[in-house]
Formats: sequence, structure tokens, C-alpha cells
Amino acid sequence: MAVHTQSYTIRQVSDMMQTVGVSLVDETATVTTLLYDSRRLADVAQGLFFALVDRRDGHRYIGDAYDAGVRNFVVMDGWADRELFAEANFIVVADTIRALQELAASHRARFAYPVIGITGSNGKTIVKEWLMQLLAPDYRIARSPKSYNSQIGVALSLWQMGAGHELAIIEAGVSRLGEMEALHRMIQPDIAVLTTIGPAHDDGFASRQEKVREKLQLFHGARLAVYSPDAIADVPVPSDGTHVTWGRHGATLMVLGFEAADDAQCTIRAHYQGEDVAINIPFTDAAARANALCCWAVLLAMGYRQTVIRERMALLQPVEMRLEMKKGINHCTVIDDSYSNDLASLSIALDFLKQQHRHPMRTLILSDLPGESEHKGDVYKNLFKLLEDSGINRLITVGPALQKLAGTYNGMPHESFANTDTLLAALPTLEFQHETILLKGARRFAFERISTALTAKVHDTVLAINLSAVEHNLNQYRSLLPKKVKLMAMVKAFSYGSGDFEIASLLQFNRVDYLAVAYADEGVELRKAGIWMPIMVMNPRPASFGALLEHQLEPEIYSFDILEELLGMLVSRGITDHPIHIKVDTGMHRLGFSEGDAAPLAQLLQNAAGVKVKSVFSHLAAAGDAKHDAFTAGQLAAFHVFADELTAALGYPVLRHIANTAGIQRWPQAHLDMVRLGIGLYGVGDLGGNRLQLQQTGSLKTVITQLRQVPAGDSVGYGRRGRVTESSLIATVNIGYADGYDRRFGNGVGYMVVNGAKAPTVGDICMDMTMLDLTGIHAQVGDEVVVFDDMEEQAAAIGTIPYELLTGISQRVKRIYYYEM
Repeated sequence: MAVHTQSYTIRQVSDMMQTVGVSLVDETATVTTLLYDSRRLADVAQGLFFALVDRRDGHRYIGDAYDAGVRNFVVMDGWADRELFAEANFIVVADTIRALQELAASHRARFAYPVIGITGSNGKTIVKEWLMQLLAPDYRIARSPKSYNSQIGVALSLWQMGAGHELAIIEAGVSRLGEMEALHRMIQPDIAVLTTIGPAHDDGFASRQEKVREKLQLFHGARLAVYSPDAIADVPVPSDGTHVTWGRHGATLMVLGFEAADDAQCTIRAHYQGEDVAINIPFTDAAARANALCCWAVLLAMGYRQTVIRERMALLQPVEMRLEMKKGINHCTVIDDSYSNDLASLSIALDFLKQQHRHPMRTLILSDLPGESEHKGDVYKNLFKLLEDSGINRLITVGPALQKLAGTYNGMPHESFANTDTLLAALPTLEFQHETILLKGARRFAFERISTALTAKVHDTVLAINLSAVEHNLNQYRSLLPKKVKLMAMVKAFSYGSGDFEIASLLQFNRVDYLAVAYADEGVELRKAGIWMPIMVMNPRPASFGALLEHQLEPEIYSFDILEELLGMLVSRGITDHPIHIKVDTGMHRLGFSEGDAAPLAQLLQNAAGVKVKSVFSHLAAAGDAKHDAFTAGQLAAFHVFADELTAALGYPVLRHIANTAGIQRWPQAHLDMVRLGIGLYGVGDLGGNRLQLQQTGSLKTVITQLRQVPAGDSVGYGRRGRVTESSLIATVNIGYADGYDRRFGNGVGYMVVNGAKAPTVGDICMDMTMLDLTGIHAQVGDEVVVFDDMEEQAAAIGTIPYELLTGISQRVKRIYYYEM
């Protein structure tokens, strides 16, 4: 969803793109908001919905958008259901993504102020955000929200440009050949910037030079070109404008060296136009130094004096590119996005808030928008429009601007505070209970203090779950499936240790077709937390049938005994057509009907009004191992024989599924009607050969509790099994086997990562603590420790599989969920 401060009529919009046809029932309809996802609708009265065709066909969701109030649509030529929506305007085009880009390009062309376009492999978003901080004192800036740099994201970013702005900063990302042409056509940058070039997306290009050449297409026509000669691999930069470069060799801004004053500050020395110059930045890592140099060169290209640059660089703030979801006080959930606040990022955060259904009450704690006092009317008018469509039940504002506007919130329950201190003082009286609370504050309001006050106290050991990575992995596997194949996601065993509701909510939002749990009580908890989609229970017990029926859970039926017990309860309650799933044993020999049971099972089901078979399925025992391919093929053949006989007797359609995570990747002939995605969802199990780029979703972290120097020859831990042969720096960290850190990792078998270095274990693993050898590693008490760096490697070290490591993480280890923006 993208909103801008101007509006167009629907006729004007149609004139801004190449159309095949236009069908308008209301030519006076205005458009201010671009929509492309029926799950994220806002400002529907003035929204324009693009039916994009990518992983999913957006035309399937036009009905949902229409029912929500959208009346303006851009659709593909050949879509024939327009007559079903009599009150809607339709713009018909050959390609809806291309039409979106044409609209964005036409809108961008209406503004004469400078546009900075940023590309590169790494650092694009940081450079964009830092340039925002550095240039904000002099310009009113429109910029890409978070990391909106794709073919769609760039278009939405440009749509935010308005007459009240004086500069735009737009991020452009490409992952394969041919993508930059469309981005350049939209952005048409006056100032083109290349950040660093790294290995990201190398697999989309034949060579590093090809990747650089693709990115540099953004520079065509730019009057200022900013880049590092070290990054371009001798590829010519296609700009006839002024080139301002940075780097160690042959650069306009020649880097002389770096000096770290302490762990928190670094001086960068350089040579520019015959003089030695320097800046101080409040960061020391190599990535921050490179990003700061890029920003320095941009400011020099724009004519800033060195004194101004030095002053502003010293004040750079870290960029938080994720929002975190944490357990709050009084059974609340806290969504912490407390380091920046503008309309674009607020819109993204509110979208995330809408996905959460655990609590009926949604609360927003919002600060003044920074730097908006002079143009308060337009900006806050759009803010209120955003809030009207947000679905929030309670608004709490912080800051003088919002306090003065308190009477304009259209009847929404709200409380206003002049500053963060007064809000903190009033917290005990605000009575937060069973709410989802979104914190959205500009940095100067220090909302992290509010977050600390509202967040339940946690163990020093936490499992941080990257919801963006879960979503990414889901889409990686979806890319292997034909469009009509459904997907069941496994969330049994606390979603492989990653959490229950939080993962299920994300999957529900991403429209998977089914969830699967092991036991009925897992499904009941999901229902109580607001998960309404179909849930299959894989190991139902007769004692749980009552809860199963009450909460509309669908049991796996694997034997005649359990089927007959279920049928007896259904008859006694007068229930008919309860959905069930028939499990067939084709060689796994765990649960399921035998191959010869098809005929008697069909006969029993034909006379059983209490149930209706939704699916018949089996489980591949070794789909990931090529040496068992003949066995897998035999399983698939046996499954079809059973399913054919059963479905022929039933006389109605029944879904078939047999492919697990490995089967999805290696056995396309086993995709059938539905697949079941398990461990791959969590970033484990890529078998190679199908271009999947999985991301590990969980990061188990703890902290150093104590450091001590242990003399040579001394022992460490129980039984004196940990011996040091030389004077060693030993760290005690806050995790042990009661947290799920296996005792087999003791005595150097396992390692953890401290400040980027591997630190082996010393001695036996204790119940609540582990000792590490940090000799030669710079560290101090309180430093973060990454417990599992490479989960597959560490599982192999103790002779197990990543499943065991994931599911073994104790419930006392707190889960923190975050979404990268």
C-alpha cells in the first residue's frame, strides 16, 4: 500500500499508462492509494488495485478487494469476470506490473526536484537512511520505505513523491539480468549512487562484472555519479555527468586510513581536492565505514562543506531495519518498532499489526512525526487517513504536535502525552491487559524506554525468530510448485521449536492452505489465538475427540479402530460430514492403513454420514536420498493404487498428498494436489540442484556472565574433564542442557560464536551454564554469544539432525520474533 498527498482522477490514471481498454462507471473517482495485496487494504475508497501476476494471480483476489470497498482496478487483458463487479472501474492492460511501473514513472516525471537513486549489493538501505539523516536539516525528503527496492517496491516508493517534498531518495535492487532497465525508467535519477559490491545475488549473473554492469544501468543520464572505483571491476560507468568517487586508489575522495578511538567510534581520514580531511562516525565495523564513505562522497558531490559534513557524520544514528514482537506484561504482545517514525514505515508496521489476531484489542503508541512542523496540515491529514484504516482500537500519542491535534482523531479512544517521561509516569494507570501494542516512535522520543517497561522480563538466553526468513523460505518452496498445487505447513512440536501462534499467524497471512499439528491440544491453542484456517491433527487420540470437534480440527485417520471410535462420537452428537484425512502406509511403517485396506475402508466410509474425506495421503520415507529413489518411486505407485480405489468408491473429489520437504524439491511428480512443507520452512534441508536460497530462521543467543583467566594445568567443570594446557581465558555463558543445549556438545565438541570468532566448549555442559575457551578473542562480560552458528554442521558434530536441535530448545528460553523491513 502506498499513499501520496495528491490525487488523480481514474481517467488521468488511465492516461498515464498503456491500456488495452478502459471501462469506467465513474470517471470522477479519485485515486490516492496504490494497492496490490488484498490482505493489506487501506484507503479503499480512493485505492487503485493492481491485479499482479507473480507467485499468485492477483485476479483471484479482486472479489475480496471489491467486498472491502475497492472500486478501481487494473487488470490483465483476457480476464473475463468484469461483469461480476458492476460498480467498479476497470483499466485493462497487457501487463499489470508494467502498468504499475508506467504510472510510477509518469508520476515521478511531474517533479523537478532532485532524485537520488541508490543501488549496490550491500548497504543500500543503510546509505539511504543515513542520507536521510544527513540531508533532513535542509530538505523535505520522500524516500523508499525500509528496503522497498524491487520492481514493485520502487514503484510504490516513487508514488509517495509529492509537491511538498524537495528531494527524493530511492533504493533500487536487482537480483538477475534485465531488471534494472525498468527501475531506471521509473527512477530517472539526477544523482546515481553505487554502494559496495558483494556476493549477494551472484547466482543471478554469469559473472561479477555482469552484475556490476547491470547495476550501473541506473547511472544513465545522471548528472552526478557517486561510486567506488574498487567496486566496479573496470566496468565503464555510463554517465556523462560529474563523477565523485571514493576508495583507496584513484578516487576523488582518497581514503588514507581508519582509527578506532574505542569500541564505539572511528575516525576516517582521506584526501580531497588537495587537502587532508577527516570525519568521525559512531561506528567501527567495516560495513559502517564503507557506508559512511559513500554518504560522505554524496554530500561532497552535492556541494556540502567539509565542516558541515564532519558535524553531521558524528551524529549518525544506527538504522533498525526490523520490528520485534515480544511477550509483554499482563498477557500483552509488544511489537517494537521504536527507532523511526514516518508515514511509510508506519504504514508497514500497521500492516504487520493487522496480521496479529491473538488479542482482540490493538493499541498504537505513536510519537510526533519528526521534522513535520512546517507542513503539519498535509502530513497529519494523511496520518489520520492511515489511522482510520488501521484497525486499531486505542491510540496513545506522545509529543506536542499530536497533543495539540488530539481533538481530530474522529472519535477513536485516545490518550495524549507531551513527552515520553509523562507517558512512563502514567503507565500504571493505563491498564494494559491482553492487548497487542505497537510502539512507533521517532528516535528522539526514546521509545525503547517504553518497550523496556512493557516487555516481560526475559531469560538472558533467547531464540530470535526471523519471520521474514520464514516467509522467504515459504516462497522459495512455493516457486517449485505448479499454481494449482496446495500447500500444507507443518507447525507441530511448537513449529519445530520456533513458536506456535506467531508462525501460524504468518502462514495464515500468506495464505497457505492447511496447517498440521501433532496433537489436538496444539490445534486448540492455535484456535484460541485466532487461527481460523484448516488444521489437520496428525496423531488424534480418542480422549481428545471432544476438543477436536469443538474447535473444528480435522483428524488424520490411520486405523479402523480410531475411525470407528470417531464415528461413534459423531453419531452420538448428530454431526455429519466432519472432515477427515486418510493416512496410508506405503512403506514408512509408522502409522496408516495397509495397502489391502482400501476396499473395506471404502465400504465403511460409504455408509458413514458422520465424516467426509478431505484428503488421502502417505509419507515418503527417504525422498531426500538418491540411493533410495527406487523405493520412493514404489511408494508413490502404491499410494496411487490405494487412492484410486478409495476415491472411485467415494465418488467425490479428494485431495492427494505425499511429498514432504525433500519430496517438494526432488520429486515434482509427487506434488499431486498438495504438498507438506516442514523443516525447509525453517531454513534447513536444502538438497541443492533447484536454486533454493534458504535462510536460517532461528538464532539462539545468550550472554557472557563471567570471564576468568585459568592457569595452565587447571581443570574446568564437573568431573574435572575440562583441562587447559596453557593459561586460558574462560567464559561462563547462560545456557545449559536444561535450555536444550545438548551435553554431547561438551569438551570441545561444540562451539559458540563470540564477536565473530568460534569459541570451543570446555568441560561438561552444566544444567544452566556452559564454559567456553575465549583465548585470543576480545570479549567482555555481557557480550552476545551465538549458540548455533551453522545448525546442520553442529547437529552432525553430535550425530543428530537439525530437527533435534530445533525442537530441543527449552520452553524456558524466551522467543523474540522480528520482521525485517
